[in-house]
Amino acid sequence: MNLEKPRVFITRHVLPAGLALILADCQADIWEGELPLPREDLLQRIKGVAGLLSMLSDHIDGEVMDAAGPGLKVISTYAVGVDNIDLVETTRRGIPVGHTPDVLTDATADFAFALLMAAARRVVEADRYVHAGHWQTWGPSTLLGAEVHGATLGIVGFGRIGQAVARRASGFAMRVLYHDHQADSRTIPADLHAEPVDLDTLLGESDFVSLHVPLTEQTLRLFDAHIFAKMKSGAILINTARGAVVDQLALYEALFSGKLAAAGIDVCDPEPLPMDSPLLTLKNLVIAPHIASAGKKTRERMSVMAAENLLAGLRGEKLPHCANPQVYQRG
Repeated sequence: MNLEKPRVFITRHVLPAGLALILADCQADIWEGELPLPREDLLQRIKGVAGLLSMLSDHIDGEVMDAAGPGLKVISTYAVGVDNIDLVETTRRGIPVGHTPDVLTDATADFAFALLMAAARRVVEADRYVHAGHWQTWGPSTLLGAEVHGATLGIVGFGRIGQAVARRASGFAMRVLYHDHQADSRTIPADLHAEPVDLDTLLGESDFVSLHVPLTEQTLRLFDAHIFAKMKSGAILINTARGAVVDQLALYEALFSGKLAAAGIDVCDPEPLPMDSPLLTLKNLVIAPHIASAGKKTRERMSVMAAENLLAGLRGEKLPHCANPQVYQRG
């Protein structure tokens, strides 16, 4: 009997709970760097592995699968979104792809609302104002911001995270509008008191617009100059979805011109944002380094889910959380 443990490659250290599960059953090669490994290193290190645990910053396509070889049984990603993985190719090859849905819903919704509050009330700008020594006295017009209580919030993408943001908005007596192309197939809880509208109506009536759509061909740079022109003047944009959903230059122009009062973003395109990006010159932009899911319990649970997906695939079992379930329907 061959008792040799299967070989796997992990493209970044995951948190201890998940890593312990993997190390107990696998021979694991782990990229030790804090930055994403270079493409050439990925293609070299993945040779002959049975499993891959990757991050959202890793582009996994046919070339990577070819480099791994025919023994690759499973790909597990430490993320909900799988836009960085060629699902058509993995399915064609019979390789299941695991991801980590549901677990980060509340953490991401919390952070989206934190960005909303910070952008509306100019929290980051106020902090810099104090540290720069500008605070000399109380002033009736100092750092005036947007009111949140009673405002209208438009949510684009009304899945789990969008609905969780709507629940948080209810505590501020906000009117909630939503637009979702999958709305007909979703069950929308009545207690959310959210109103479905077309996108133009949402843009024209919302004081805040929060994005919660996956990155697809249809949503790539969905928020461009044309869309920003339709938004209510003085509105605030929040993006915790994917950076490429927003045209970065159009966002800069909307913020610089004052068409938008502010924005709060946790994602950008590319990531990290280059230090010479004009966005970084704006006072009315709050930007975070893709940390919406970075609650300790959430990230620990993500590591366990990613490990469980990986191990199930290595055993030839159905993944607990599979992003391409059609792989199990192949002849």
